[in-house]
Amino acid sequence: MKLKQRVVVLCGVLLLLGLAKVFLLDGGEGSAASRRDLRAFRKMEASLLLAKGARLTHTLQSPWEVAAQWVGPREVYPDDTPELAAVLNALASARVERADVGYKGTQLKALLVLDGGQKVVFKPKRYNRDYIVEGEPYAGYDRHNAEIAAFHLDRILGFRRAPLVVGRFVNLRTEIKPVATDQLLSTFLMHGNNTCFYGKCYYCRESEPACAEGDIMEGSVTLWLPDVWPLQKHRHPWGRTYREGKLARWEYDESYCEAVKKMPPYDAGPRLLDVIDTAIFDYLIGNADRHHYESFQDDGGASMLILLDNAKSFGNPSLDERSILAPLYQCCMVRVSTWNRLNLLKGGALSSAMRQATTHDPAYPVLTEPHLAALDRRLIGVLATVRQCMELQGAESTLIEDRMNLPHP
Repeated sequence: MKLKQRVVVLCGVLLLLGLAKVFLLDGGEGSAASRRDLRAFRKMEASLLLAKGARLTHTLQSPWEVAAQWVGPREVYPDDTPELAAVLNALASARVERADVGYKGTQLKALLVLDGGQKVVFKPKRYNRDYIVEGEPYAGYDRHNAEIAAFHLDRILGFRRAPLVVGRFVNLRTEIKPVATDQLLSTFLMHGNNTCFYGKCYYCRESEPACAEGDIMEGSVTLWLPDVWPLQKHRHPWGRTYREGKLARWEYDESYCEAVKKMPPYDAGPRLLDVIDTAIFDYLIGNADRHHYESFQDDGGASMLILLDNAKSFGNPSLDERSILAPLYQCCMVRVSTWNRLNLLKGGALSSAMRQATTHDPAYPVLTEPHLAALDRRLIGVLATVRQCMELQGAESTLIEDRMNLPHP
């Protein structure tokens, strides 16, 4: 065979191998990675529906002790969590021992201590479900239902990097005010027959309180991560300036990712791929407000990027803010496991999974139909972006095999 013919044959073989990889990782079941990811997906599907009113019956540990033992460097909860429904039910029903103003931040929240000494963050309802937040993609108050939906999307995507969240109704008069600190109590007021509070935060104003219906307030409760896992805050490399007329470097420099790859902790380890996973997660929920992020302290770059503070999401179901995906389309890389999971959620499977995952929640329905449809529509955009990268540089350079499973200490 002549040299030219050999070159042609070799190029053909390489092309077929590349196409085979794309096929196997694009919903196919032939590769080992695809089979492994398909098994994980089926396991997730089977565990989505959570029992209402579940309680721990097989252990003397409290729900808080069970949840604390789940946390590891790369996950907030494991993929096999038969106790999850019981822990969420405890979050939604345990007696409030103490109520205080929220920790520092820009948005209204309250810090509650539940029976047994467990700290949680309570975010009150500010909008009706069908309210559309106009303006910038990070505009408006926090949305409590967005925190709930984001937690369940974290389950569905198999990331397991978001703290546990559940909807809860509290009686401000009988559950909160009797155990409230003076600082929180001083922010309570009445609007007609409705009890309200405005708390302490950067944007908290007496003129803009959150109000219950009578004394009953709907909100979300987020489980506080164990104190043995202290957090470290990082500036997001793709953060916005929040200043009119001033662009961040990533907004005008298409080669920005190459600079990020040279900076720790993005120059080694899983952090950059975590940032890209998070960009996909944030695009699906419409969260353009992740200017910082948290990891565990002293992790050497190995800790997961923890998906905290997701309440600036699900504001406008008609707005698909593509700039949220900048880490993905500028770096043109994504985990194989993420790509496989996204492909398994095509064709309406994502919105269906979200409906099923949230049916147990006291605040159900958590999302309106337009927001559920937006999840499916945005997923198509994510998949198209990855395919464009593969067309540009090939599957081998785009789909990255990275499955770090660090043991619990």
